[in-house]
Amino acid sequence: MPYIEGMNKLDNKTRAQILHLLCEGQSIRAITRVMGMSKNTVAKLLSDAGAVCAQYQDETLRNLTSRRIQVDEIWSFTYAKQKNVATAAAAPEWAGDTWTWTAIDADTKLVMSWLVGGRDSEYAMGFMDDLAKRLANRVQLTSDGHKAYLEAVEGAFGGDIDYAMLVKIYGNSPESAKGRYSPAGYISSRKLKVEGNPDRKHVSTSFAERQNLTMRMHMRRFTRLTNGFSKKVEAHANAVALHFMYYNFVRIHATLRMTPAMSAGVTGKLWEVDDIVALIEAKEAEKPLVRGPYKKHG
Repeated sequence: MPYIEGMNKLDNKTRAQILHLLCEGQSIRAITRVMGMSKNTVAKLLSDAGAVCAQYQDETLRNLTSRRIQVDEIWSFTYAKQKNVATAAAAPEWAGDTWTWTAIDADTKLVMSWLVGGRDSEYAMGFMDDLAKRLANRVQLTSDGHKAYLEAVEGAFGGDIDYAMLVKIYGNSPESAKGRYSPAGYISSRKLKVEGNPDRKHVSTSFAERQNLTMRMHMRRFTRLTNGFSKKVEAHANAVALHFMYYNFVRIHATLRMTPAMSAGVTGKLWEVDDIVALIEAKEAEKPLVRGPYKKHG
């Protein structure tokens, strides 16, 4: 049986199986069909795992000696797409566009900071403040041309950073005209020095953009045309925290031949999903999990 005898609790093997399926892109409903258990059981495990993973990474990803960092934002939505929020029945306050800000080390591929929420200057400042606190030395930073970064980077780092923007220019193209879901055509890009002395050959957001693809492939709720979107923003944030725990500590990077956490010197071992379950068990032994606000990030 998947439950511990005498307790309404999944055994560790079953927990690990469910988390592994979640981390490899299966939706909650698909897992309920495969595992033969209720949607609420899977959702609760995701919530517990997300809270533990966010806390662990928040405490562990500190004093990092990164040299080159790329940041980006990835779009999704919660409850309803922004254009449909006004007519959606009982739409909560946080319904609509949901952005995830990410910072990735270009060398170790470690994602050391992220933030789930809006795309305005307030979130940009919160994201940059968190990133700055995790670094042990001066870094080169590259962002896209989103103007909210300008004030946020200045506020978090002052002059102690080599910062450049990679501004990409898009426009109509024969490919983008083929259908409503085709992306706009890429025309050109500009590298703009903002602060310090950034090395132009390393002014790039390619690793951050590749990480966005990894997120869309490994979390059903990020797929653009899907019915697997997040219904609650807390569930969205929990899924993101679990994803980055799996990406940073469990999944071996094809180029590095080790996990990003090992490459960055954060851990000396290759984690397994069972180790994430062990974190949940340890937290449960202390006290009941308290699921914090969705702004919390690892």
